[in-house]
Amino acid sequence: MDGALTRVAIAGSSGSIGTQTLDVVRAENARLPGSYQVVALAVAGSADAVIEQAREFGPSVVAVTDPAARRLVADALPGVEVVAEIAAVVAPAGVVVNGVVGFAGLDVTIETLRAGKRLALANKESLIAAGPVVQPLRDTPGAELVPVDSEHCALHQCLRSSVDSGREVARLLLTASGGPFRGRSAADLAEVTVDDALAHPTWTMGPKITVDSSTLMNKGLEVIEAHELYGTPYDDIDVVVHPQSIVHSMVEFDDGSTIAQLSLPDMRLPIGYALGYPNRIGSPFGRIDWTALDRLDFEPPDRSTFRCLDLAYEAGRAGGTAPAWLSAANEVAVDAFLAGILRWNEIPDVCVDVLAMHDGVTPHTVEDVIEADAQARRIANRLLPR
Repeated sequence: MDGALTRVAIAGSSGSIGTQTLDVVRAENARLPGSYQVVALAVAGSADAVIEQAREFGPSVVAVTDPAARRLVADALPGVEVVAEIAAVVAPAGVVVNGVVGFAGLDVTIETLRAGKRLALANKESLIAAGPVVQPLRDTPGAELVPVDSEHCALHQCLRSSVDSGREVARLLLTASGGPFRGRSAADLAEVTVDDALAHPTWTMGPKITVDSSTLMNKGLEVIEAHELYGTPYDDIDVVVHPQSIVHSMVEFDDGSTIAQLSLPDMRLPIGYALGYPNRIGSPFGRIDWTALDRLDFEPPDRSTFRCLDLAYEAGRAGGTAPAWLSAANEVAVDAFLAGILRWNEIPDVCVDVLAMHDGVTPHTVEDVIEADAQARRIANRLLPR
């Protein structure tokens, strides 16, 4: 907001979301000096990256979970409070960007909402795995959850066009690029390499989410996230493949109108939206040259080849800890694929087998969610090739 200082904390500052958040802060402070102050940064172990960031932005707190990296950071940044717990970034901030990859981001999500602050959420796993625990915290006075995922940010913007989105929405339509393997058959994908899976045609993202995009698990998890964010029944959430990644999602209303959000694929736009909400920032990202845009294509997803999409619907409808089990199993399987232990087309096999053993528990506490995640990981690891 023009004229007001926003204090920003970034969890996962060395990753794709974190570095692009810093791009937005630089751009906004160049446009209007003093708009944003980076007060805290957190990384797992990227000592060199966070030291460079801290020297540029001057945070008061830096969290580093890896002990050896933490010692390096503490030695390099005298006068800065260097701590072990990532959730320590919440206290000095007004807005917390959670760009941590995977289940590890849960603490930041919970502590931000519990503190009654705005959460710019890029860590979908914490909401997916811990939805029953996170949802009550959204009612904390002052707490706001603004999604940073391009699709959910698009839905957030589209839903603002309705005076009563709880009663006027017919369905949500999440768009998917189709990833690098769109149009290929299961037989074609038997020998997919890590490099193949990481060659996303339109987005630049971290390795885990890029692999998830290639399997359509990312889109499946986004279906669960959309349900958690907006309360829309699963039968009213659809996925459509849109290879240009220009239309980021759509909302169809009861009167037949469809509102869509369009931009070039640039994660700095949803990041800026979350930082500036309810206003819009003044730095343009993803602006379209409408004279150069010649076509927008849409097609149904290939659910038989990309089985992870329906697995996510299945886990979401099952509820309880089933989404947590799916998310954990997928993390284990993707890590194994990236390490050369598992084939790409075996990722959904691990997820199917883990979900088949789901115990049907409903989580009531954070500890319940942590145990569900750990249990699913133990099972998934036992299923990996030896």
